Amino acid sequence: MPDNFEIIHKWVLILTPLPLLLYFIVPALKIKSASLLIPNMVKSSEYTKQKPSRNSLIPKKHFFEIIMLSFVWVLLLLSLSSPQLVGKAELKPKNSRNFLIVADLSFSMAQKDWKIENKPVTRWEAVTSVMNEFIEKREGDRMGLVLFGSNAYVQAPFTPDLITVKTMLDEAAVGLAGQTTSIGKAIMKGIDLFDKDTIKTKVMLLLTDGVDAGIGVLPLDAADIAKRDSILIYTIGIGDPNSGNSDLDEKTLEEIAEITGGQYFRAINTDRLNSIYEELDKLEPIEYEEESYRPRTLLYPYPLGLAIVLFLCYALFAEIISFYKKQLKSDEND
Repeated sequence: MPDNFEIIHKWVLILTPLPLLLYFIVPALKIKSASLLIPNMVKSSEYTKQKPSRNSLIPKKHFFEIIMLSFVWVLLLLSLSSPQLVGKAELKPKNSRNFLIVADLSFSMAQKDWKIENKPVTRWEAVTSVMNEFIEKREGDRMGLVLFGSNAYVQAPFTPDLITVKTMLDEAAVGLAGQTTSIGKAIMKGIDLFDKDTIKTKVMLLLTDGVDAGIGVLPLDAADIAKRDSILIYTIGIGDPNSGNSDLDEKTLEEIAEITGGQYFRAINTDRLNSIYEELDKLEPIEYEEESYRPRTLLYPYPLGLAIVLFLCYALFAEIISFYKKQLKSDEND
């Protein structure tokens, strides 16, 4: 018997021997019916020295009928006892936060210098493939998505629907927000999005492979504003600044993270990017608590359905026996 099997009304099973007790305790029901008048009944009785019985005639049931009725009774009691499978108490997120992904979509993200399963892919394809798994693990957070290049755009406002965030991320294309990189604008767009929400815990994940174009608000000024709004920014630099095809400004990303109390990570390949997301899960863990609700699967229809089937079989069997008895009497009379 599985550990999660429970019977709610166990006392019902005490009624199992009830039919047997009634059989021995309660007298048989007497039904009056018209009697057959036989001539010389008294003389026949005196001759055979046997007196007519005054007891009721109780027809005996076939052994097979008794077994079937017993099974029906037990199954009905089992159904009334309400058996069920009780699942484990599910976990639900204890605290919710706003987790904003701010991703660079400038033209440099189209470079095919990353690999997935030894196949060359663009930086953006590598980022999205790994980020999708990260988003799935953030159940309990309300996630949003800001894409930036020359300008910054809200691709997905804060929502607990992580599937929608993943879909919007997958549908984004390099160059959608312009050719250059405006980190300061991206941070300010994220701050605006946080300001429109009431949840106090605010985390921003900034991914870029370039250097700020210097248009509009400077990145460090935007970081100071984010700090005043209690926004924690983790920065991820995409690519290797020591290679000849990278414009990554690690110093600025490190300072942004330091100002806001976050942390900077460098991702030079998909393996490192994946390990960064694991580190982020440890830095910003999802806390769970047990729900009082436990999922239950009611099992009473199964014994009830079987009892109905057996009773129908019993009724059919009794009808067949009755028919054959009538046939035998008819043959004897003939």
